[in-house]
Amino acid sequence: MADVTSTWTEPSNTATALLLLGRGSDPASERGVDCPGELPAPSDPNLVARATAAKAALGDRVFVLGHHYQRDEVIQFADVTGDSFKLAQQAAARPDAEFIVFCGVHFMAESADILTTPAQQVILPDLAAGCSMADMAVLGQVQTAWEHFEDLGIAGETVPVTYMNSSADIKGFVGRNEGVVCTSSNAKRALDWSFEQGSKVFFLPDQHLGRNTAVLEMGFDLDDCVLYDPHKPQGGLTDEQLRNARMILWRGHCSVHGRFTLDSVNDVRERVPGVNVLVHPECRHDVVQAADYVGSTEYIIKALDAAPAGSAWAVGTELNLVRRMALAHPDKQIMFLDKTVCYCSTMNRIDLPHLVWTLEELVAGRVPNVITVDEETAKHARVALDQMLALP
Repeated sequence: MADVTSTWTEPSNTATALLLLGRGSDPASERGVDCPGELPAPSDPNLVARATAAKAALGDRVFVLGHHYQRDEVIQFADVTGDSFKLAQQAAARPDAEFIVFCGVHFMAESADILTTPAQQVILPDLAAGCSMADMAVLGQVQTAWEHFEDLGIAGETVPVTYMNSSADIKGFVGRNEGVVCTSSNAKRALDWSFEQGSKVFFLPDQHLGRNTAVLEMGFDLDDCVLYDPHKPQGGLTDEQLRNARMILWRGHCSVHGRFTLDSVNDVRERVPGVNVLVHPECRHDVVQAADYVGSTEYIIKALDAAPAGSAWAVGTELNLVRRMALAHPDKQIMFLDKTVCYCSTMNRIDLPHLVWTLEELVAGRVPNVITVDEETAKHARVALDQMLALP
């Protein structure tokens, strides 16, 4: 890939944007755990050969999943690449694979554990690979909010909807309360179904996906949406605001997509005449409004694949994916929407040394970093996931 001629220009490094490829730490997202074994040195020239040999030794016993935001050094060993739900489905479709090595983040591995068989073990190569968005919705806080809705008499007309990017605990809460999980691809379908069941939606944990879907795809007004802040008494909202709201949005966001600003869009339009601005719906509402195209990670990939040669694209999503697409399409001008580096720092915790360590541990008969969702939570989370799969 490095030999491909491309128009790609690497964004500049900044102190706030970096935590580059696992350098440094992100206390808001990482789970503060150390690797229980001794990692190979990143400078080891034999890492690729070691990963290749270990994976070959395991054969069909192991199935490696690689999220689109992973770095290329890891993606090269993935049996399947995709977004979080596609990967969980792929894991479920391989019941004969004894080990599912999920190169992603914690909530993704949880979803895979929920959907796979009890005989399979889901492994996360680095337990510190969390997700700041998922961690913004804590079960106790969500239950407190729901109890407040019950006291107001609105819980019965409110349908909880959680984005796939949420913990198993939150998916379980949604399943227990007859709600549904959604992805960025089917959020509108999930909301359409939810408003057939009730008059309000409680949307977790990404405020931007909920607001953008309701306003830009369903014709809601911004005034139909209120923002529930779990760190303020009663969410920082009056009883009247909650009673009048159609969309009660949890105060959560993606730390990567939330970095893109309207200034980023205006700046790239000034620098690159005729540029197409393509962003993920986790971006802020004003950014999404100003973009030419909006869609999920899979949508972004398909749009860039289908774009005509010579076209220019500024893409607002995680940098590993944007770089990979730019190098795959040297006949197109594909650039990062922001001028500075913006990796998903916790996704990048999964690096080649962690993958090598994981695979070699499995070869040695030791199973590290198993992700297990308790049976009761998994049962209710599966209800919400199955409801999503049943959407028309």
